[in-house]
Amino acid sequence: MKREIGVGLIGLGTVGGGVARALMERRDYFARQVGADLVVRGAAVRDLSKPRTVELPPALLTTDVDSVINNPRVDIVVEVVGGEEPAGSWIRNAIDAGKHVVTANKELMAKSGPELLELAHAKGLDIMFEASVGGGIPLIAPLRRDLLANRIDSIRAIINGTTNYILTRMASEGTTYAAALQAAQELGYAEPDPTNDVEGFDAAYKLAIMASLGFRTRVRPGDITVEGISKLDVADFRNAAELGYVIKLLAIAERVRGGITARVAPVYIPQAEPMAKVDGVYNAVQVEGDLTGTVLFQGRGAGAEPTSSAVVADLLDLAHAIVLGARERKYWGPDSDVPVLGPEALETRYCVRVRVSDRPGVLAQIATALGAHNVSIAAVIQKEADAERGTAELVIMTHRARETEINAALKEINAMPVVSNIGSFLRVEG
Repeated sequence: MKREIGVGLIGLGTVGGGVARALMERRDYFARQVGADLVVRGAAVRDLSKPRTVELPPALLTTDVDSVINNPRVDIVVEVVGGEEPAGSWIRNAIDAGKHVVTANKELMAKSGPELLELAHAKGLDIMFEASVGGGIPLIAPLRRDLLANRIDSIRAIINGTTNYILTRMASEGTTYAAALQAAQELGYAEPDPTNDVEGFDAAYKLAIMASLGFRTRVRPGDITVEGISKLDVADFRNAAELGYVIKLLAIAERVRGGITARVAPVYIPQAEPMAKVDGVYNAVQVEGDLTGTVLFQGRGAGAEPTSSAVVADLLDLAHAIVLGARERKYWGPDSDVPVLGPEALETRYCVRVRVSDRPGVLAQIATALGAHNVSIAAVIQKEADAERGTAELVIMTHRARETEINAALKEINAMPVVSNIGSFLRVEG
């Protein structure tokens, strides 16, 4: 039985430093739980002179990643740098060197996760990636194990704290997108370049991971229809509240006839739904299984402490397996070729905000165009007219319709002389 398990860190920033601190401060407790000491054997960093949040012996720090990976006293390599490369090459090298891997890398696992897992399991190793989705919220382990008996029908998630904070500010304070983004950046919730978050790419990476696990098929980020929040207007939130909805950036994967659909977009959800009350930087993931019914996971989806917690939990799991000699565990990889269908397979309700000429007969023209494409109107609100411009704003809620048909109708409506512009087009979920 091993008395010590060596850990090699690639990255010693906010998350890596939190992991190292936990391993040192809770060493005795972890040893009792696992049955062996977890010891940091090395940490690869970019800059040796940079101040750090955790003090490690200088001899353990290096700029040479390979020296950490190939250290014979390292059993588990922890990668917390992020990005597709060079992290992907480092993880492949670690597997070739016979090391287990723990990673928080959502982009890499979304794009190459199944291939990396298959490579690791062929060598009797494992890759743990709980921290790649949802920070400290347990999501990957339930999808890999606890919900394995279920046929998953849908996954609906608020999975990006930056966008959820911005949307919460816009809804509660009536502030503009630009002002809410600036506030998020000042508080450290948004990066100086927020594109990855606000345009939905971060959520798409996380959805690709969850959907691949939940539906036991291969879902790539490129399969997911992605829309961000940067085009939302204050009027959208005012209209949502009047209609009894809130706006959230939802990542949704659901089973439909012929396959599954996967999308990330800002949507209307009813105020009475539990996910409508998930505000600020909090995340929530709702999974619908045929045996469990609806299961909701909620908590802090980002930050040093929650992410470090998930990384350390994976470390403890792997360490315990090593102590027991169970180096190879069943790989529940994709077992089917369920196709990921495009927007043409989507059917839901929609809310359209359109500015039109303020004169009789306009609504009838729009209703006729919608009806010609099998889109039925559920409700219409006419906002106050702009007398100076001679225009009025219509907010139109539809019944369920196919996405291809509503898009065709909106193309026709947008070309009408009586239509100034289509201000927004949001799906209604729930």
